[in-house]
Amino acid sequence: MIVVVVIAGLLFAAGAVGAVWRIIRGPSALDRIIASDVLVATSMCAIGAEMAINRHTDTLPVLLGLALFGIVGSVSAARFLASRDDT
Repeated sequence: MIVVVVIAGLLFAAGAVGAVWRIIRGPSALDRIIASDVLVATSMCAIGAEMAINRHTDTLPVLLGLALFGIVGSVSAARFLASRDDT
């Protein structure tokens, strides 16, 4: 079980580092927005894995809040970029 937890943690960390790298180096605003969405999704997966490993639901409100803000942020960014392309 420990090996699986360590491998999952390393993969989540690699995904988060890649997303942060893209946020810092992204050539366009769309790349940075997608990278921040990936970072939120990676955080959600890590929180979900922690909940499954420790068999509790204490952080479920945090998970739902991240999901809500992730969706609202992605939709608002897409609308902002779509309206910016029309001008």
